[in-house]
Amino acid sequence: MLALIVGLLILAGGRAVRSQDATGSRFVCNAIPPGAEPGCGYGPTGNRVQSSSPVEDELRNTIIQLRETILQQKETIVSQQGTIKELNSKLARCEAAADESSQGKPRGHGSRRKEYGKNTMGDLPRDPGETIDQLGKTMQSLKGRLENLEVRCRTSHHSRPSCLRELLRQRLGALETQLLRKVAELEEEKSQLYNETAAHRQRTESALNSLLERITELEKSNNAFKSPEDFKVSLPLRTNYLYGRIKKSLPEMYAFTVCMWLKSSASPGIGTPFSYGVPGQANEIVLIEWGNNPIELLVNDKVAQLPLSVSDGRWHHICITWTTRDGFWEAYQDGERLGTGDNLAPWHPIKPGGVIILGQEQDIVGGRFDATQAFVGELSQFNMWDRVLRPVDIMGLANCSAYMPGNVVPWIDANVEVFGGASKAALEICEDRAFDS
Repeated sequence: MLALIVGLLILAGGRAVRSQDATGSRFVCNAIPPGAEPGCGYGPTGNRVQSSSPVEDELRNTIIQLRETILQQKETIVSQQGTIKELNSKLARCEAAADESSQGKPRGHGSRRKEYGKNTMGDLPRDPGETIDQLGKTMQSLKGRLENLEVRCRTSHHSRPSCLRELLRQRLGALETQLLRKVAELEEEKSQLYNETAAHRQRTESALNSLLERITELEKSNNAFKSPEDFKVSLPLRTNYLYGRIKKSLPEMYAFTVCMWLKSSASPGIGTPFSYGVPGQANEIVLIEWGNNPIELLVNDKVAQLPLSVSDGRWHHICITWTTRDGFWEAYQDGERLGTGDNLAPWHPIKPGGVIILGQEQDIVGGRFDATQAFVGELSQFNMWDRVLRPVDIMGLANCSAYMPGNVVPWIDANVEVFGGASKAALEICEDRAFDS
């Protein structure tokens, strides 16, 4: 700046010399103190030059304008330099970020400073014209770097998100497959657990129902009995209104075994220990001793005479078996088989839904009893099975070495009703039989 001012002063001095040569005048140049206005002449003694010419005024004005222009350009250059440095720093960071994104790994700060930390402007030349040229080149360089950065960013944004979307889609597909497989496994486990639970619940309910039935039977039984089966039914008179009734009916059967304990001294004949009648056939199953006839077994009103004798006033255990195949039958007394036969209602099934009466023979289902056919005496342990028992089982029942209640009709207190003066009383049959012996 000072060199420019000195050059202007020398130019002005040259013009003054040329004027002196033309006019014969003479100018003297003195140094201007700092802060003084140009054009104010100071002599060696500090006195101002009193005279001035139009040429001096023109030079003075030119110097002032040049000085102001130079100051403005200096301020502009400083401002642009700061802006360019800031842009250069931001571009360096953007380019570093773009490189990291494209390479997939971060770069060190040292390499970034090495590549992008340099001053794009460099040292500004002292000549104003060169300074402006340098600024233009710098701006072009920055513009090129910006365009390059935009291209790289567009390329990165178009390629990487696509790759990321594809990767995410594959990952989500794999996760969805795993999730569906797990759901299917859980559904299968749930189904198996439900089936197991249903089967277990059914078994539990069946056991509970059986237990409840047993409890109900015990609650309804006579408190005087030690157990529900330790009782007897007494029918002391030969009438048509004393009888007992079994609450349970029979299913359809193709064989049966009926056993009981009897005690009677009635004469002639003990009467009818039990009868089973169904609609359309009152004599479906009957055991009867009437008048002087032997004990008879009736099946579907067909008759077989049995070689049994129980009218001695003592306890006797009798069992009768029958099967529809050939109508084969067996008769046991006190554990011994005393007679067999066949052709008793062969191939006839025992009909279900009838009524079992103790002590009376039925002329219609459940009624119209005949006093001459009534049983007189006591009976106990009336049990019925839907199969033919083995001789060893029957012997065990007769000698009190086995307890085997009937699977169709068991002898329990809650299952027997008495009417017309018949009674139930406690009885331990094996002890009472031993006492009779």
